[in-house]
Amino acid sequence: MNETAQVKARKRIGAGGLMACMLAAGLLGGGTVAGATTFLNASSPVASTSQTAEFTPVIVNNPDSVNAVTAAAQKATPSVVTISATTADSGGTGSGIILDADGHILTNMHVVTLDGEAASAVIEVRTSDGSVYPGTVVGADALADLAVVKIDAEGLVPASLGDSAKVNVGDTAVAIGAPLGLSGTVTDGIVSAANRAIETASSAAPSTQSRSRSATAAQASVSMNVIQTDAAINPGNSGGALVNTKGEVIGVNVAIATADSTSSSSSSGNIGVGFSIPINEASRVAQEIIANGSATHGQLGLSVQDMASGPASGFTTGAEISAVTPGSGAASAGLKAGDVITGLAGRSITDASELTAAAHEHAAGTTVKVTYQRGGKELSTDVVLGSATAG
Repeated sequence: MNETAQVKARKRIGAGGLMACMLAAGLLGGGTVAGATTFLNASSPVASTSQTAEFTPVIVNNPDSVNAVTAAAQKATPSVVTISATTADSGGTGSGIILDADGHILTNMHVVTLDGEAASAVIEVRTSDGSVYPGTVVGADALADLAVVKIDAEGLVPASLGDSAKVNVGDTAVAIGAPLGLSGTVTDGIVSAANRAIETASSAAPSTQSRSRSATAAQASVSMNVIQTDAAINPGNSGGALVNTKGEVIGVNVAIATADSTSSSSSSGNIGVGFSIPINEASRVAQEIIANGSATHGQLGLSVQDMASGPASGFTTGAEISAVTPGSGAASAGLKAGDVITGLAGRSITDASELTAAAHEHAAGTTVKVTYQRGGKELSTDVVLGSATAG
């Protein structure tokens, strides 16, 4: 049983109608953005036209005036690629991060599945020097919206990975990728929030090419913890790098917020609220995919709902347990219906989505400390996480 089984839609105070939208694999065939009812409850924008990705190297005309952003971009850009995914009916471009000299590239699942529409898209990868290589999908993970693509190429420059657990609000953040098909694009800003929980539509592809997305579980909601940044991120940045001033990757760009959930993605772009998957989790998922073809995610084994701070309040103060799955880690740890979870592995929990996202960050089998309230008392217990599944 998934921790979000009984999550109820709830407006966030001050949200102003914003919603998070998956960065589509680039510029796909015609379509519009599906509506969403809650802040950070996402769907994927689909642009109305198709465009060939352009190649432009990072140029430094005056070495004497290089700043921290320039230096970070110069270091990281050789490790960022542009990814093309095509089918007989549609196509798009996204971005990716070179993980190793063997040709493993980290990107988003929604890039290689064309936002969940394609089970077996043809993948091509263009590196920073303009070379193009055929790519093979090693594996993909719907719960983290991550995938690993492999190419056979010489002279690849693996990315230098940072430690996303050490990211501070206010740190300089540099986004590198191919927004709107414009490869080698560099934008900068700051980390505007850390440990943000968002909900997005799953990018799981249909089991067969002929089946539509609506006929699959791809419409399911996925909760994830992200780094929020005001560095400009647009469709096509998906799978690209968010780096620090050392040129180290701290996140994988995955989503943006748009002001109008009813507009087409041709008018949906950066408004200063973008999201990246922390590299610590992304790296763990990638290494599991490389080793096993898939990755694991933890779950407690609960049905939960938002715990409101009052009868008519728009604020939440935790995730209230409505049911515990027999034989689950939560059951073994003694958690009961009516308990309100307020923390997991040191992360504050204010609603059901945050709880699910926090559990999914860890691999199945991990032991985590859960803080909860029962009868007015603050308690804690260790829980061995079970294995979550998409859908």
